[in-house]
Amino acid sequence: MEFRLVIQVPLRAIMNTREAYLALHLLDQVGPIRLRRLIEVFGCPQAVLKAPIQSLTRVHGLGPETAQIIADWENRVDLGGELERIRAWPCEWITQEDAQYPPSLREIYDPPAGLYVRGTLHPQDHLGIAVVGSRRASAYGLESARRLCIQLARAQVTVVSGGARGIDTVAHRGAMVAKGRTVAVLGSGLDHLYPAENSGLFDCIADQGALITPFPFGYRASRHSFPIRNRIVAGMSLGTVVVEAGRSSGALITAHQALDYGRLVFAVPGRIDALTSRGCHALIKQGAKLIEHCEDVLSEFEYLHPAKVLPEVTQPTISQPAALEPDETQLLEKLQGQELSVECLINQTGLPASRVSTLMMGLEMKQWVRRLPGHRYQRTEPPV
Repeated sequence: MEFRLVIQVPLRAIMNTREAYLALHLLDQVGPIRLRRLIEVFGCPQAVLKAPIQSLTRVHGLGPETAQIIADWENRVDLGGELERIRAWPCEWITQEDAQYPPSLREIYDPPAGLYVRGTLHPQDHLGIAVVGSRRASAYGLESARRLCIQLARAQVTVVSGGARGIDTVAHRGAMVAKGRTVAVLGSGLDHLYPAENSGLFDCIADQGALITPFPFGYRASRHSFPIRNRIVAGMSLGTVVVEAGRSSGALITAHQALDYGRLVFAVPGRIDALTSRGCHALIKQGAKLIEHCEDVLSEFEYLHPAKVLPEVTQPTISQPAALEPDETQLLEKLQGQELSVECLINQTGLPASRVSTLMMGLEMKQWVRRLPGHRYQRTEPPV
């Protein structure tokens, strides 16, 4: 019989920097601020995990209870299991010391120790623009977000959002329609995607950009996780655009975080009697820049997008669309910038009622218009 001697080597003896950051990140009691203090004192995450409890207790703001937890981390953290889940998913764990970590996020005062990444972060993502808004958006808000994100993507700007229902979902889809890049910051672990109905969208985002989250495997979305997600959305973006938001919307939290980080905030105006416009109008009154189209955002970052290399981004025109009849073009011209009923279109064009109904049905099938409640129609971005 052959006997084999197995020597158990402590994890702390073979750990690299990424693994050490992950071990600290998995301790609930060690948030971004405490981690920064620990690194300042001990120099690197490996040294933090090897430090005796007496040294840990002397760190300002740590306390004996947290010091004991850090000293006992091997009994509290399943580091080996988490590393295996990262390999098997597959995804990547990046830390503040990695080149892929968003530089804008690294600059804030409370950046997460690291991020789980499914997909790929590109250098252009570091100059992204966040587009956020209400989960219960109006047709106007959804179309405004979609059009804006198509324009941003055509200008080679990465669209960053939170993957939520409503404006976030349309923001991601708009960027992908234009074959651009988009990054979704999740409020859950990669194995508990939220909302579940967006799982197909998340798969597409991972192929055309990246899904990122600070939350480990097994973590489900909660009220606690969404503000953390919003902080990352604001922190990794050059500016934040709020399309629609009520007075208590999470999108306003993202906007205020952006202001705290010294980033620009933009707001799309809405109807004065709409509840979902109140948050945007409040931001505009407080100094946020009112925007109507992509150029209003890009003009604030001309130093990053010189005119000689910036693709021209214009409002869609319909003067002579090759695939449309003259009467269809006339109807689209009437719908430019407003929502109209069939009766209004009949009165404004002078076309027979049967003709207008037939043409509008065709335009809807061609995705040039969207039908709204109350038998009204809205012009949409022409198909890409």
